[in-house]
Amino acid sequence: MKTLLNLSVAAMLLAGGAFLYADDDEHEEHENHRSSRVAQPVTPQEKATVALYTKECGACHMAYQPQFLPKRSWDKTMNTLDNHFSTDATLDPADHKTIQNYLATHASKNDRMSDMKGAVALRISETPYFVREHREVTKKMVTQPEVKSFANCNACHTQATNGSYREREIRIPNYGRWE
Repeated sequence: MKTLLNLSVAAMLLAGGAFLYADDDEHEEHENHRSSRVAQPVTPQEKATVALYTKECGACHMAYQPQFLPKRSWDKTMNTLDNHFSTDATLDPADHKTIQNYLATHASKNDRMSDMKGAVALRISETPYFVREHREVTKKMVTQPEVKSFANCNACHTQATNGSYREREIRIPNYGRWE
């Protein structure tokens, strides 16, 4: 009886969590939002790995969710850190291996998010999914000093660092809420 009660409570919490995460976006977008949510590290090693990734990669830009690119893109990115968008982002070999394994493990497996017909995307902003989702965003909104480029996700997506990109959380500097 106690087990049944625990299962019932767990089911209610899961259902409630899904409801709380619901949004006014289309169903397909719900799936993509959920797939990019930050997985909460469970073990001390996972916590250390996420902290390392956030520290090293987040020192220069947002530490993007690994689900935004497929493994082949992350591998190419990690193997060209000596010239990472005109910057030397070389890492200690042990840190490099840890971060590369983390990105590979959590990389996108969803071709709709990242497929470029065989090409290897290095910029999330060049993936078909990103282009489609940002098609209505004007150049003027992006190039303003408060945003600078599409690489600065958290300038407009107020919960980007938590892995949430819901439309209701978008606030474009100097323009307001995305409608």
